Amino acid sequence: MLTVPGTFGPVKKLINSAGTVVADALAGMAAAHPGLTVDVEHKVILRSGDRTPGKVGLVSGGGSGHEPLHGGFVGYGMLDAACPGEVFTSPVPDQVLLATRAVNDGAGVLYVVKNYTGDVLNFQLAAELADDEDIEVASVLVNDDVAVEDSLYTAGRRGVGATVFVEKIAGALAEEGADLAAVAAVGREVNERSRSFGVALSSCVTPASGQPTFELGEEEVELGIGIHGEPGRRRGPMRPARELAEVALDAVGADIRLDGDLLVMVNGMGGTPLLELYVVFNEVAAAIAARGGRIARNLVGNYITSLEMRGFSVTVCGLSGELARLWDAPVDTPALRWGR
Repeated sequence: MLTVPGTFGPVKKLINSAGTVVADALAGMAAAHPGLTVDVEHKVILRSGDRTPGKVGLVSGGGSGHEPLHGGFVGYGMLDAACPGEVFTSPVPDQVLLATRAVNDGAGVLYVVKNYTGDVLNFQLAAELADDEDIEVASVLVNDDVAVEDSLYTAGRRGVGATVFVEKIAGALAEEGADLAAVAAVGREVNERSRSFGVALSSCVTPASGQPTFELGEEEVELGIGIHGEPGRRRGPMRPARELAEVALDAVGADIRLDGDLLVMVNGMGGTPLLELYVVFNEVAAAIAARGGRIARNLVGNYITSLEMRGFSVTVCGLSGELARLWDAPVDTPALRWGR
């Protein structure tokens, strides 16, 4: 444990130093998951084992601090590689290019990119470098957050929880041998059908700064936060889980229909007990049923986090029969596993 200085007193972190936290975490991933190949020096996480000639490779990445995104979703049925940047900092083009080369098996490579300015620019540069090496690259831009537009980190809507859905469903189709155009198309379809909204009960503290990313009073919540600790669309008083779930679904439902079969994720932001997430899911399920929807598939837990922030996000995707089939397809990653 290390304490880092902060305005409101020292902040305790289970790290060795702020400068080595990402490398140390990657070394820990390598030790915990021998089914992954982890290049700690270059910060690239790859699937191990036999390669499939002619399979589209999937690469994603972003700042660290959102675990298990993205490295926890590397494996059969999802990503072939992930590129973790420093905490809340985009990976650099050389990282992405190294991953692209490693997963290129002749059918091209799909980038799953969250809509943050650094991620967009660096993955675009990597795609241009890959093109110089005759590697075909397509991209899916994830921009599902309905809370704000043109935020601190992005032009347009931020990419948040739908990233998990895109990686799972596009990864399943790639595993079946579909071509790059088809895998990219299904990823874009998932993004178009998905919307998210997040609520914070506390801020988070990056190891390097020792400072909260925003200030909240003891009886306040932040409505519409982003995954880098960005403040949301407004601040309000603390209220019961039922009311917070309604706020989130009102925002999501203003943008997509909440009837029919739905894939719903109630995601913890890193510091929320699972007990509380199940309380929220219960309220989300009731509110969706009241709107004429049916939760056909769900996830509850920590899937895309913001360090130790307390709070939750809700992501909703309208399911077709084909998307449900691909969601149900086998997956075997550190953070998501079924059907094998």
